[in-house]
Formats: sequence, structure tokens, C-alpha cells
Amino acid sequence: MDITRLKNIIEGALLAAARPLDISHIEQLFEEDACPSRDDIRAALEEVAVDCAGRGFELKKVSSGYRFQVRQELSQWVNRLWEEKPQKYSRAMLETLALIAYRQPITRGDIEEIRGVSVSSQIIKTLHEREWIRVVGHRDVPGRPSLYATTKQFLDYFNLASLEELPTLGELRDLEDIDPELSLDIDQPQQGTEEQAAEADMDEDQIDHSELPTQQQQEHNPDRHNDV
Repeated sequence: MDITRLKNIIEGALLAAARPLDISHIEQLFEEDACPSRDDIRAALEEVAVDCAGRGFELKKVSSGYRFQVRQELSQWVNRLWEEKPQKYSRAMLETLALIAYRQPITRGDIEEIRGVSVSSQIIKTLHEREWIRVVGHRDVPGRPSLYATTKQFLDYFNLASLEELPTLGELRDLEDIDPELSLDIDQPQQGTEEQAAEADMDEDQIDHSELPTQQQQEHNPDRHNDV
């Protein structure tokens, strides 16, 4: 198949889809006897990415596949398409999510031991509802506590293709100078009950959702503004 035709088909599918598409999804667009090779599909995707240079959107590979998305530096303008206020995440929620991402698989008890404060049940529930974490097993100890790990949806939402793209702990330490701005005082945990932790989650400074690389801010679809 002509490379230009293949590129046009892929671009149309990415714009029409309501989710990222991986190579196998793209293969399903073609009849079996007319399906291009995976090398040809990858080459077409590379050319599509090059064609996006200098434009307001880019072709991004995330964990679930490829999608078009608005460039991050344009988010302050594109965000105005949505009237609702940006969602905010509490410090406790982000600390819990970070511990799961970096220490997975990890139990709730492990998180509480590291943070020095009980983890609110609402935090775990919210992370489950957003499909950012899942139970991948149970530790073989009395009570068999659940082991938590992150999901592909977590990677997609934060614009990552794999866990290897997470910043290293050393890189995070290099960002300590912005810590006060984010209100992330992770080096000074406080003891408390789950009820106190839940109250703290509601009262403490929160981080503006608009400062994070999120799906709604980044994805580009001229007709529906959803992920492709």
C-alpha cells in the first residue's frame, strides 16, 4: 500500500477513535490479505509524528497505544474550552499514588508505614474509581492485605508509555526547590488516625489539576475534544 494512503488511514482512525490505538488495533482496519506489515505501520506512524512538527498537536505514544494530543505548552489556552474548574488533588492522594507507582506492588500498610499516617479509605476508593490502581495480589501474611499496582490508564493519563519514563527519585530530589509551591512536605509525616488523615486530606493545600499533564488538557480531537 502507498505510504501516503496508509498515513491518511492511520490519521483518520486516530482522530475518530475514542482511545489510543496500538499496532494491533491499526491492523484490524484492514482485510487480512491487504494488511500492511507492522514495519510499514510503524514507518507511517513515524512520518505522521514528523508531519506534526510545528503544529498545535502531536502524535504521542502512551501505554495503550498512539493518540493525537494538544501540546502541553498550549494547555493554558485550550483549557478554556472547558468551563468547569480544574480538579484538585490533595497532597495525601498524590503521595499515596507516588508510593504505589514507585514501590509497586505495595500494601496499604506499607504506605501508612512510610507516610507515618493512616491512609484514608476515600483515597484508595478514588484511585480505584479513576482506574489508576488495581489489586494485583495479596501478601501471604495474616489478613492477606491487598497488593496495589498502577494501571495502563494511570500511564495514559500522565502521558507515559511505561513506568520506565517516571522520573527517578534522584530527579525528584533535584526538584526540592519547587516543593513549597506544590505543598508537598513529604519529609515530615505526621502520626494520626484514619479519621484525622481523611480530615487532613480535605483541609491541606491542594494541587491544581491544570498544572498536571492530563488527558483532557492534552488530547486533540477537532470535533469532540476527547482522547484519540
